[in-house]
Amino acid sequence: MYSTFYVSQSQCMTCNNEVLKTLGTLRGVFGAEMDRIDGRIVVNHTDEVSRDEIAATLDSLGWKEIPQDEAPVDYDEPSIWGCAL
Repeated sequence: MYSTFYVSQSQCMTCNNEVLKTLGTLRGVFGAEMDRIDGRIVVNHTDEVSRDEIAATLDSLGWKEIPQDEAPVDYDEPSIWGCAL
């Protein structure tokens, strides 16, 4: 099954790999794709992991889910702070 999460488009680009790697460590997750232009993360998973568990993992990494009806249509401004490496 696939679960789609809408997130802010202004997140730090260097954090993408960390998010995808962390999602990949969850039991039942086969893969994830991040579309930074549309602010969307699509996760391919089994029922071993729930959508809520994936959302909690994203939240713990700083990627808050935006409800689909509130998902931005326009692009938001890029972050001026970026990531602290």
